[in-house]
Formats: sequence, structure tokens, C-alpha cells
Amino acid sequence: MITTQALTGMVLAGGEGRRMGGRDKGLEPFAGLPLFAHTAAKLEGQVAELLISANRNLDAYSMFGRVISDVEAGFQGPLMGIYSGLQAANTPWLLVVPCDTPLLPDNLVARMWAGIQNADIAVAFDGQRIHPTVALIRTALADDLHAALKSGERKIQRWYERHSPCQVDMSDCPDAFTNLNTQEDKIRLEAQLMAPKGAL
Repeated sequence: MITTQALTGMVLAGGEGRRMGGRDKGLEPFAGLPLFAHTAAKLEGQVAELLISANRNLDAYSMFGRVISDVEAGFQGPLMGIYSGLQAANTPWLLVVPCDTPLLPDNLVARMWAGIQNADIAVAFDGQRIHPTVALIRTALADDLHAALKSGERKIQRWYERHSPCQVDMSDCPDAFTNLNTQEDKIRLEAQLMAPKGAL
């Protein structure tokens, strides 16, 4: 049975935003809120604590949760952000989501928890591909991930595969994992988010 006290949620917002012209993607205005706030809302009230992984504009993010920065500077990618979250979490589990997926399902937390089974890592699967930055991870793996990072590993999926991850079936809502990378994506996703239910 799910218990919020076992879970820490974390929004990954620490990237360079290269495809957005170097802007801080998580703070991009989107449907009346900063982009990352839509993702954070999918976790609020369902986790013991909400972390925001950010490497700049920390004050702007701090209004929504506890902000943590990468343990090692230099924009080393999401795996470093995940490691930093595993270290910072005070619970047995860390649920990671990216800042640029505002359409994530409202019941994401419950579905990821139900899907973890006996594995140490669960990853969302939309029916065609997995989404490595939507994952539930046992925080006891922090030391193992640290060792992998020290060896030069930066690929999330390669590290996951060392721990036999399970896939959580989300094939009933593949569009929920659409991410925002460009201005065109932003316009399209805003229309999708703000449309009346069943209109799109």
C-alpha cells in the first residue's frame, strides 16, 4: 500500500536548456505558471517532501519546494541530478520527473508505486518507449550511482540496466509523456493542456 512517508518527489530542472536557446526551461511561462510548476503539482500532497533539482535561479524555484543543486557542478546531465536527489532524500524511495512534461497523469505517483513490484527501479513505459527521467528509485542505490558517476557513466539507461529495472505500463496515456523542447512544442502543449476535457 502506498504511503507518502516512504516517497520523496523530485523535479529535474537542472539542465542547460540548449534547445530553448540556453534559457532556464523550468521557468519558462506555460499556461499561467512556470513550466516546472505543472510537473511539481503532479507530486504535491502525494510525497513526504518535494525537491527541485536546479543549478541556477535557485530563489525562483525555492517557492515550490526544497531546492538542491548537483553535487558536482558543470551541468553533468540528469544522472548527476538523480544522484544528488538520492543523497538529499530522507525516505526509502525517490520519484523523479522532468520539468518539461506538464501533461503527466494525476495518478502518476500511485501507478509508479504499484508498478515497482520487487524491483529497485521502476521506469515509465508508454507502450512504445521508456521514459528514463520518470522513475521510482530506491535511495539505497546512491552509493552505487556515485561509483558509476566516478567511473565516467552519464547514461541513465545504462546505469538502470545494472539493477534490472521494471517497466510501469502507461500505454493508456502515451501523450502524457510528451515533453517541451521548442517554442512550437510549447504552443501545442499549452493548447492541449487548456482545452476542455475531450476536446482534443
